Amino acid sequence: MLYTDGSEAMLGDEVAISGNYRGVVVASMDRAEYSAAYPEAQWAYLKKGVLMETDFGGLVHYEDSEHEHFALIRRAK
Repeated sequence: MLYTDGSEAMLGDEVAISGNYRGVVVASMDRAEYSAAYPEAQWAYLKKGVLMETDFGGLVHYEDSEHEHFALIRRAK
């Protein structure tokens, strides 16, 4: 999944969602990156997109950035 600026979403990124909400990328099926809390064995079936822990709805799967505005706030260290 790509952010509005064209950069690729990566594990651990802190993200602004539609300007009002926040999220953290906890798994990226696009990059085959999974956090310990969200292992590949449980989530790879989604095949594409990212999982985000959000401040408005808990865990959310986004297949692409078509319907939301995503902006990178900070890359994980």
